[in-house]
Amino acid sequence: MTEQANQDNGTLVLSLIAGLSISGTFDALFSSVVAFSIFPIITLVLAVYCLHVRYHKGEMPKGLPGMAAACFLLGLLLYSTIVRAEYPELGSNFLPSLICVALVLWIGVKLKKRKSST
Repeated sequence: MTEQANQDNGTLVLSLIAGLSISGTFDALFSSVVAFSIFPIITLVLAVYCLHVRYHKGEMPKGLPGMAAACFLLGLLLYSTIVRAEYPELGSNFLPSLICVALVLWIGVKLKKRKSST
């Protein structure tokens, strides 16, 4: 049972990394403010590949796809928030910061509920 829980947590972490790296790849390729780097592209390819392998390996437990989507969205918004804090000319990071906090709280509640039900 703990192996399944560790695999579920790994899926959530990979979803977060995929969200971070897709946002980083987009900024690296299309933003003139952020310097180009190949590393977000490499990270995106590896994270998506690992998620694809996990998808084909077995069935996801109930509730995990929604939390994985929330982790992916958290990664997207978190990277955007960090970049906007570093480069203020891109705009305010107030709304993405609030959404990130709400997502972290929601994911935390869901993880705690899953842990107590097992």
